[in-house]
Amino acid sequence: MLIDSNRIASHNEDLIQSHTNKLIFTASEIGETENIIQKLVDFQIAIPSWALGTGGPRFGRFAGGGEPRSLEEKIEDVGLLHALNNASGAISLHIPWDIPTDYQAIKNLAAQHGLKFDAVNSNTFQDQANQEHSYKFGSLQNVNKAVRKQAIAHNIEVIQQGIALGSESLTVWLADGSSFPGQLNFRKAYQNTLESLEEIYDALPSNWKLFLEYKCAEPNFYSTTVADWGQSYSYVKKLGDKAQTLVDLGHHLPNANIEQIVSLLLMEGKLGGFHFNDSKYGDDDLTAGALKPYQLFLIFNELVEGMDARGMNHAKDLGWMIDASHNVKDPLEDLLQSVEAIMIAYAQALLVDRKALEIAQEENDVVKAQEILQNAFRTDVRALVAEARLRSGAALNPVGLYRDLAIRNGLITERGLKTVATGL
Repeated sequence: MLIDSNRIASHNEDLIQSHTNKLIFTASEIGETENIIQKLVDFQIAIPSWALGTGGPRFGRFAGGGEPRSLEEKIEDVGLLHALNNASGAISLHIPWDIPTDYQAIKNLAAQHGLKFDAVNSNTFQDQANQEHSYKFGSLQNVNKAVRKQAIAHNIEVIQQGIALGSESLTVWLADGSSFPGQLNFRKAYQNTLESLEEIYDALPSNWKLFLEYKCAEPNFYSTTVADWGQSYSYVKKLGDKAQTLVDLGHHLPNANIEQIVSLLLMEGKLGGFHFNDSKYGDDDLTAGALKPYQLFLIFNELVEGMDARGMNHAKDLGWMIDASHNVKDPLEDLLQSVEAIMIAYAQALLVDRKALEIAQEENDVVKAQEILQNAFRTDVRALVAEARLRSGAALNPVGLYRDLAIRNGLITERGLKTVATGL
């Protein structure tokens, strides 16, 4: 399904006067806005192929209808999102859920929608059909060398598939760990995992990166082999310059100071990128910014400060991706909301008066420092985000236009009511 550019233009024309009034007011409050708008235009957030179908709670799944039945339809869905917001210009594939049968045809289809391929993701947390060895007791950490070799081979295969698509990074997330005390030797599990990662790392092309995720718990609840940012950092530091830590906002213990983690990893040159989502209890994979918008802002505050200190390009030097999925929402609407929340937090962080904040910090003026941050957070920047979309030919109100066009109903008509997205 394609969205006619004339329909987007008509939608924007209906809203333009109200938008212009809001933009004028916002500019009068902020002052210089052009630099912020341009950074928003440049900023792109990758969409994972697995988030396009209904996901959510671990013990039940309630399909919403019209879900993508193939990789081609997943690309078409990301194309819909990108047409609506012009900020979702990449898709991240999960292998073996999304193995192309014709790589050139898939690349051509992505190009038609203005999309590139972001990080490719390996899967050693599930057993696949006709798989020789089980990952029940771990993959890269497994005490059985044959299992480890199988998991290594899979990751190298994913790299090769990514090369064929034009991707330049591999994301590794491990479910490896233990559920009961005494189940495994922590030291040997670490060493096995490191040796396995070294083989995968050696298979990377020179221009590639390896992103290593961490997660405090689940599916194992006694220990996790890459449980936190420190353990991930330990691995990637040993692996080399092409290995970096990937931060998933839901992969932390409650009340972890994620913004401090981000700052330190960035300082050490080992922050690779993000999986954006939100949570209240654990790895809830909720819409980004739905519960903790101030935390999301504080994370971006550290990102802007740290990236500017290192002379980094905001749009290109880190990996930005959503990892959200919930079964009580239309997945496409959920993704549109997540992208909007991320853009808002980024724009607010760009508003922070860095010089004033640095002075307040040097003078131990805690009240002033808090006021500087909260004033930026409380500034309504939605008009700037909308203006960035407008200048890019996207919709002023993506969710509104999505509903006006009855896109979900169209997808149900085209694909059926009982479809289930591949891989889920």
